[in-house]
Amino acid sequence: MTIPEEPAITFADLQIHPSVLQAVVDVGYETPSAIQAATIPALLAGSDVVGLAQTGTGKTAAFAIPILSRIDVTSKHTQALVLAPTRELALQVAEAFSRYAARLPKITVLPIYGGQSYTVQLAGLRRGAQVVVGTPGRIIDHLERGTLDLSHLDYLVLDEADEMLQMGFAEDVERILADTPEYKQVALFSATMPPAIRKITTKYLHDAVTVAVKSKTATAENITQRYIQVAGNRKMDALTRVLEVEPFEAMIVFVRTKQATEEVAEKLRARGFSAAAINGDIAQAQRERTIAALKDGSVDILVATDVAARGLDVERISHVVNYDIPHDPESYVHRIGRTGRAGRSGNALLFVSPRERHLLKSIEKVTRQPITEVDLPSVDDVNAQRVEKFRESITEAIGGSGFDVYRKLVEQYGRDNDVPMADIAAALAVQARSGAEFLMTEPPPEKRRERDERPERERAPRSTRTDLATYRIAVGKRHRVGPGSIVGAIANEGGLHRSDFGHITIKTDHSLVELPANLSKETWKKLEGTRISGVLIDLKPDRSGPPRASGGKPRHKAP
Repeated sequence: MTIPEEPAITFADLQIHPSVLQAVVDVGYETPSAIQAATIPALLAGSDVVGLAQTGTGKTAAFAIPILSRIDVTSKHTQALVLAPTRELALQVAEAFSRYAARLPKITVLPIYGGQSYTVQLAGLRRGAQVVVGTPGRIIDHLERGTLDLSHLDYLVLDEADEMLQMGFAEDVERILADTPEYKQVALFSATMPPAIRKITTKYLHDAVTVAVKSKTATAENITQRYIQVAGNRKMDALTRVLEVEPFEAMIVFVRTKQATEEVAEKLRARGFSAAAINGDIAQAQRERTIAALKDGSVDILVATDVAARGLDVERISHVVNYDIPHDPESYVHRIGRTGRAGRSGNALLFVSPRERHLLKSIEKVTRQPITEVDLPSVDDVNAQRVEKFRESITEAIGGSGFDVYRKLVEQYGRDNDVPMADIAAALAVQARSGAEFLMTEPPPEKRRERDERPERERAPRSTRTDLATYRIAVGKRHRVGPGSIVGAIANEGGLHRSDFGHITIKTDHSLVELPANLSKETWKKLEGTRISGVLIDLKPDRSGPPRASGGKPRHKAP
């Protein structure tokens, strides 16, 4: 079935566990998204579910909330397993489970993924975890070791199943499914329904309810969306320039952490702006006073975490600035929805570092709307505005309260000391600024670019990749591995990206893989225990022949 995008119900209508409902309220959610409204009742009723939805539609809560509502808190056995294609998604899902389980006693959520110490994972499994969230490769490793027991599994979730198959995890998923009890509840979420996914649904899901929801464009036409590319350590300078040049009535500046709300608000106040912080640690009464101040104009800038993204309705908010880009496109949608209220026009501005461009692309994909890049206001632009505001302040002060008294004092000072009026006016202006610089100057160039802020390099054609070397791994055709499973395992365990891989040659008992020639010691360490199809890959530089045109021998020996 295809469901409407805006269900006219609340979470309280969905019959979820009271403690889970309270946690949802604590997070700030009131109204379920379309997929949540359709999926939660189906899972609570015990049905298998196939959810066809893009990232950013709220699907994590769609399966986490009903699972937590039905889980047995008195048992330490693993009752729910969520499979995710990447460690980033696994961590994100685990964090979401923990948020919704905050008011449930004795609930443990354990993420299991490549690149993390086995010691931590083994300790967590020994203690017992009702919910395990992991990547397929590491889950199989624990199954092979006998350290993960799925005999009491009641709920299995395949998240972003299409991505999982693209990364070559089809066989791994089948292997894991074969290790689970016959009678369990299965939920599969995918943006598309390729034949391989359809095969899994036919084989492992029974009388599944299919929920299809199109990703909400969600961003209103009356909101102008722009972004500025800026390094992380330059964001405060960028925000200052925007505030000085861009006319605004009221603004919300969204940041990721509670600490950042206080830090950014304090820096803005030091620069002369009327700013206040709001986050989950601030008492409700104080939050209400702050929002009231924003409404009546006592405060012009609200620095907030996502706790303010939902339910905040202040008509005078003309601008929303995403100081920190959200990892979840749905958060972006809700954030910028705080402007353009009551039919007014609104402005949304996003700060993006070079290493965050993939998040920008994800947002554009989900909202199906391009976000226009604009230049950072220049120093000349800022200074022109400062001069204009200075002129306006003089005009406003002429004839104001006390003007005649001060005029007489200045005239008398000029006669007594033979000082021109222009010099006296300039001295008073300097006095008023307490020695602070009036005009902005260009910041000094960075001596060293931060690693995280390096511009993304475009992937070169294979024939010109000189940054790669050929490595040998101890799995091949007889182990039934494919390029996808090799990429998936090494990328997840070693923290590499797809762009780090070159040519892959699969032979009978081994394979040759092109990887960065200068693999770090940390990456080598992570890959030491990597397995594919249960077999240690035993990564080592290939010494079988001359270097390929696209790569070469590693520039150092394996540590």
